[in-house]
Amino acid sequence: MKLLKHLPNAMTCGNLLCGCIGMVMALRGHLDTAAWLIGLAAILDFGDGFVARMVNVSGPFGKELDSLADVVTFGALPAMIVFQLCWFQNLGAISYGAFLIAVLSALRLANFNIDTRQSESFIGLPVPANAMLIGAFPLMERYQPQFDAIWKNDIALGMMIGFSFMLVSELPLFALKFKTFGWADNRIKFSFLIASVLLLLFLQFAAIPLIILLYILVSLFTNERKDERAKK
Repeated sequence: MKLLKHLPNAMTCGNLLCGCIGMVMALRGHLDTAAWLIGLAAILDFGDGFVARMVNVSGPFGKELDSLADVVTFGALPAMIVFQLCWFQNLGAISYGAFLIAVLSALRLANFNIDTRQSESFIGLPVPANAMLIGAFPLMERYQPQFDAIWKNDIALGMMIGFSFMLVSELPLFALKFKTFGWADNRIKFSFLIASVLLLLFLQFAAIPLIILLYILVSLFTNERKDERAKK
């Protein structure tokens, strides 16, 4: 039982290791491997909180450690991937603008730790979602060359950096946190998950940017409905 209490922090450290190794891979030009490590880290990031609640060891230490790991894996690593993508396309000094992603991610995480509004939902795009969006592009290059024309253009690179500004926005977004697993209380979340799985089945890695966009649109729709109910 004592070992179980250390499992959440061990998973968080695994998240951090993924980020460190991923940066080495990105520097060596293995952007697809770096992207896979973002995916693995996202699983660990989701799992550490779930396990912490399950074994009842949630606390400030784990929360701070989680943010420190996230700023590397979901901030610095995606920034390095975008930098390399820009550099490979001979964008020169413009490539360094990619590191704004790391700065914005750090600001997002620092604010998350002190913002009491984000216990049940999010304000601004979560850093793992932004990192997975960025990681999708190297995976498309590696496994879905038919989408080369999509990611190998300035619009795609602009989208990667532009979406990162949503990290520090005031946009309310729903969180995939479940108090119960009944359909009535979670139909929006379950519908989103079902749609995401279907998109992944049909489009594979190319579905990830669409899933992030769907996440934002569903959140906007949900917020609009809440506002309408509040006015009644």
